[in-house]
Amino acid sequence: MKLTISRWRLAFGTLVLALTPLLALAQGGGFGSGYGPPLKVIPAPQSFTTSEAHYQFLLTQAKGGTQHTIASVPRWDGLWVTAGNTHMDAFIEGGNFNGKVRAGVLTPAYEKAFKERWREQTEEGQVHYDRLGRCEPPGMPRFLLEPYSHEFINLPTESYLINDFGPSIRRVLIGKQHSNLYGTHSWYGDTIGFWDGDKLVLNTKYLYPADFTRWSPMTSNQFEAVEIWQLHKYPDGIERIEVQATFYDKFAFVKPVSAVYAFRHAAELAQADYRVIHWECDQTNNNFLDDKGVSNFHLPGEAGFNDGRGSTIFPELPGQTRDPIYNTALPAATSPAQSQSAPKGAKP
Repeated sequence: MKLTISRWRLAFGTLVLALTPLLALAQGGGFGSGYGPPLKVIPAPQSFTTSEAHYQFLLTQAKGGTQHTIASVPRWDGLWVTAGNTHMDAFIEGGNFNGKVRAGVLTPAYEKAFKERWREQTEEGQVHYDRLGRCEPPGMPRFLLEPYSHEFINLPTESYLINDFGPSIRRVLIGKQHSNLYGTHSWYGDTIGFWDGDKLVLNTKYLYPADFTRWSPMTSNQFEAVEIWQLHKYPDGIERIEVQATFYDKFAFVKPVSAVYAFRHAAELAQADYRVIHWECDQTNNNFLDDKGVSNFHLPGEAGFNDGRGSTIFPELPGQTRDPIYNTALPAATSPAQSQSAPKGAKP
């Protein structure tokens, strides 16, 4: 059975959608668009060939950056959700699902790959493969538009940018230089930053190849980013964190690409007393690639279905079911151990 999203992710997405009426889909401004004034991209002050040159220019302009204390560092407390973005405008004429792939933005190889992805999305209503269905993290730059709750914790020497989905944590080292002690790349790379007053300026390098989202272009292992994060206040009490981003990728882009992303207070989640918990998809991953390389999912009752609500591999011990409150374990299981029932008299 072909699906575009895993069941565990769908369940959490349903909660967010129910609590967040402004959470629109990508068409017309991105997840959560429509909150506050229209987003406007602020391009880089000049052309740069590398993200590091761009970052160093901004650092020089800021005279080495603002040295904040624990009392003066900007606070972005609470839960936040996405409030739109413009990344589709960079790659699609008109910025929505009715448009066509912009020519000359991507290199020939990446443009060809994206055109096929776009055909799948617009003609079939789904792409054939999404990394998240394989339990991969969103990574960068997808982190910036994932429509799940976020938290942003600023300290004088570091900042933590957290996305509930994954969960994903970006650690920003303030006033440091890039370091790659492991000699390889990772999902969120190495991020350094500095403060320019109330603006947090970031430079991220050493990233795995990933994508902007499932229906957007892929990125290479040379992808890098410069971001400027700032809390903006508008009339009627509207507060929005806006992220002006410029992306560099010598394999994927003909020239650097700029976009703006936004976050707003998740008032609905706070009112519901929502708790951020750890999410992972390994125990409920039913994804498999068919002989055509298309993502498919085992559904309940089908051979190979993995019931994340069932028991551990030690069902002979009491208290080994994963869902003790509701006891909703399904009969299907992927292994004899999971299909065994607990001993008579044992409690969930």
